[in-house]
Amino acid sequence: MKAYSIKRAALCVALGACLGMIAPSAFAQDGSVVGRLVTDSGQRLDAATVTVRNPATGFSRSVKADANGSYRIPQLPVGTYTLEVAVAGGTPAQVGEVTVSLGNATTVNVPVSGISTLGAVQVRAPQVISMVDVTSTDSSMNLSRQDIERLPVDQDLKSVAMLAPGVVSGKGSLGAQGISFGGSSVAENAVYIDGLNVTDFYNRVGFSSAPFAFFQEFQVKTGGYSVEFGRTTGGVINAATRSGSNDFHAGVEYTFEPRAWQSSKNDHYTADGTPYIIGSQDKHTTNRLNVWGSGALVQDRLFFFGMYEIRDNRAQYTNNDGNVFNQGSTNDPFWGGKLDWQINDNHRLSLMGFSDKDNWAYDVYGFDLAKGEPTAKTNEIYTTNGGKNWAASYNGQLTEGLSVRAMYGKNQRYASQRSMTDLECNRVVAESGLAPAGVPLGCTTNSTVQSRVDDREQARLDFEWQLGTHLLRFGVDHEKNVSTYDRYYPGPGAFYYNVYKTTPGSILENGGVVPAGTTAYVRARRNEVGGEFESTNAAYYLEDNWSVTDNLLLNLGIRMETFDNKDAEGRSYIKMDNMWAPRAGFAWDIKGDGAMKLFGNIGRYYLPVANVINIKQAGGLLDERTYYAFNGWDIREINGSRYAVPRTGAQIGPVDNSQGDGTVGDLRSEVDRDMDPVYQDELILGFQQMLNERWSYGVRGIYRKLHNAIDDMHITASAQCGNAEVGWVMANPGRKVTVWGDTNCDGVSDGWLTVDTSKEGFAQYDDKGNYIGQIGWDKPRRDYKALELQLDRGWDGTWAMNASYTLAYGRGNAEGPVNSDTDFADTGRTENFDDPWVNRGGYGYLANDRRHQLKLRGSYAITENLLVGATLDARSGGPITGFGVGNPSGNTKPFHSYYICVQNCTSSIPSERVYEHSPRGGYGRMPWTYELGANITWNKQFGEADLKVKLSIYNLTNQQKKMSVDQEKENAIGHISDTFLWPTSFQSPRYAQLTVSLSY
Repeated sequence: MKAYSIKRAALCVALGACLGMIAPSAFAQDGSVVGRLVTDSGQRLDAATVTVRNPATGFSRSVKADANGSYRIPQLPVGTYTLEVAVAGGTPAQVGEVTVSLGNATTVNVPVSGISTLGAVQVRAPQVISMVDVTSTDSSMNLSRQDIERLPVDQDLKSVAMLAPGVVSGKGSLGAQGISFGGSSVAENAVYIDGLNVTDFYNRVGFSSAPFAFFQEFQVKTGGYSVEFGRTTGGVINAATRSGSNDFHAGVEYTFEPRAWQSSKNDHYTADGTPYIIGSQDKHTTNRLNVWGSGALVQDRLFFFGMYEIRDNRAQYTNNDGNVFNQGSTNDPFWGGKLDWQINDNHRLSLMGFSDKDNWAYDVYGFDLAKGEPTAKTNEIYTTNGGKNWAASYNGQLTEGLSVRAMYGKNQRYASQRSMTDLECNRVVAESGLAPAGVPLGCTTNSTVQSRVDDREQARLDFEWQLGTHLLRFGVDHEKNVSTYDRYYPGPGAFYYNVYKTTPGSILENGGVVPAGTTAYVRARRNEVGGEFESTNAAYYLEDNWSVTDNLLLNLGIRMETFDNKDAEGRSYIKMDNMWAPRAGFAWDIKGDGAMKLFGNIGRYYLPVANVINIKQAGGLLDERTYYAFNGWDIREINGSRYAVPRTGAQIGPVDNSQGDGTVGDLRSEVDRDMDPVYQDELILGFQQMLNERWSYGVRGIYRKLHNAIDDMHITASAQCGNAEVGWVMANPGRKVTVWGDTNCDGVSDGWLTVDTSKEGFAQYDDKGNYIGQIGWDKPRRDYKALELQLDRGWDGTWAMNASYTLAYGRGNAEGPVNSDTDFADTGRTENFDDPWVNRGGYGYLANDRRHQLKLRGSYAITENLLVGATLDARSGGPITGFGVGNPSGNTKPFHSYYICVQNCTSSIPSERVYEHSPRGGYGRMPWTYELGANITWNKQFGEADLKVKLSIYNLTNQQKKMSVDQEKENAIGHISDTFLWPTSFQSPRYAQLTVSLSY
């Protein structure tokens, strides 16, 4: 038998830098190593054994190359390995060092030339962060904890995701944890930690998180992901936590953000000097002391990683009027840990757990804006968020070609809020210009009294089976999501008072007509709901990764989803099954050397119904609104401080409980029997090329199309019974809706009633109230088209750089399950389709449309001990719309609309009013915004200890441009709002963060 030696000069060991056997990535929480052994003459090397070893844990795994010399080593924990090749009768040769990254395949081709025996040749591979990965058909970004440490990136998962192309932050109240991927709304993403889904299933906007020091690597998937992932039409954040090794390591890290290192927010006033948005008193101080340790409990077998973080966070802020001051603090610790039991080289058990529970306590005071100091204390507010999370997993290499991963875990999130004055103080809000000068509205800033606990129980089983040139991946994924919920407004009667300007003759939401002489009205609202609500999501998937040739990989997959939402009694009321999501992709290594790749992906993705729908649709929601004429203010006193409450006059119109009367009715009448899920189709075509071992560039074209929506609709007519009320229905707007209703027009529900809402379902009347026919709803539309360009230079110990530019167009008449342009965060219950006129004429550029986006990040080691880094996120502004409240039909409730009354607006005869179309984006765009971050890091070795001191500055140039404006042009028919186009949010001002760490 002929022996071979490894040829040093020809060796290529880089992340995707060279093509071996084209093979896909491994399970989402592991990585793999693939490649081919090739002789000088081009013959494949068989009968060889390839071994990877992790020196830190003693783990090793060996596979035999096939007849073509190809090999694949799956299910490798993220880390650094050595790779060896041995031929029967020869000495193993160490190829070099290989880095395995999260969810990716590392390609290592080994050219060999013949000598009498394999020599002990060692070649160290260059560490390339982001090169051409010819094994991948999706679009993703991988960053290690070390990569992040070199950059000014704030310590949260959202900040990591924001580094990826095509990702923008949410607007308004949706911006805190809200992230928009590829034109989607902020309520369409999924976040995983060690395979555990930690996405907030209540409204799908937030997620559980942990300090950076708890993570090993991050992966951000912006599109084209495999059938292993589902329940998202946005993007995926996938994070892996740290593990221990044979060597004991420990460290301490202190993070400090003092208020003195923060620039003040600018204050904003109206033209007459009335406070509008006061922010100069808004400050925070962060102190976090993180202690961690890792090592082996049993050498080569049982490893641990543990972390405990002491927190002392403080915040203060005023309300927009500058007459209420809140001062809060929390000192709840974070804890987290992981155990890894390496039973042998083929079987591994892991247990991960952490708690991100956070309790805040706020003292509420009055505030003297002229003096800039708080006055008497009026209230205390307490909030609770986060919870305990854990996941247990098993990874097994059952045979050389068959592997399995099983996972079971639980995710918990609290979201509670209460205050000391909940029994005696109502919440009061008034439109600008109506509030009394210098007197706070109401005696509480607590918007709701709420107690919510969300518990997710998740299990999944995944297999990989190598059959020649086919790698089959299949599995099952199941979740049970339970929300325990109780919510109501504070104060006597549990009323929330809103005071609005109006004009006589205007029609209010309850159909009442504003009487003569009334220029403002009060809405007294009660909103109460409670119970325990469950939803279950299940999926099965099958995927074939077929290496058609040495240079061409086809990825063919199918995922079958089931969503089942239940009411407070545990009965299914929204159940959608047999949702088939086909996906296909290809990766073509054009020259066969791994330096140039053409790839593409097409697929369908489904979005589950958020639990908030269970609660409000099937939980006996009481949403009662009573309207009164506004008769001025009563000035009262509590704890020595004055406050104002509205004085109500005559009631205007009837009490409106159409959104919920406090009972759980016949859900067959409230939910479409044949409702289809929300789903999106996506097409991606891309090209990548490696210029040299460090530089690569790529271009990617993306097209996304949302095909459906689920929302509440007010159906007031049918083909069978004319203008007979059907009711509020959760359904697919613009499609056929089937509910239990009145089929023979006798006023009694007696059978299944079908309404084609594309052309009927909403009654129309003339000026005298005579029924004149029906209209239907526009179908929901959302299209996203983008071109992404990216240039990357991998870290080589001295410097690294990444630059991306995205040209994007996001159009449609539906942003998604939430509306950020009107700041409507009630997921799945927006006002978009309440009646047909809300969305009539509403096609245009959507709220998350950003035409241009430029992102830069880089780091440079000035000396061995001194490093600098920088990030830049520059993007054009989103569209501005002027929303009206009426429409040419003249006989609907005044919701947001795309029509403005311009003549005869006070006429009591609706047909005499003249309207103009006010299209989406009709008032231009928000300004460009720029976020520049910078950091400098000094590090020094003291024996085996490593000291690092890092100073990061965010928003270095202190940009405070407006991020959103008031887009409600009308607040009553014909009445232009005084605050139209006034800014409602701004960029966060500059702040600095000091991090000092000592590790061993």
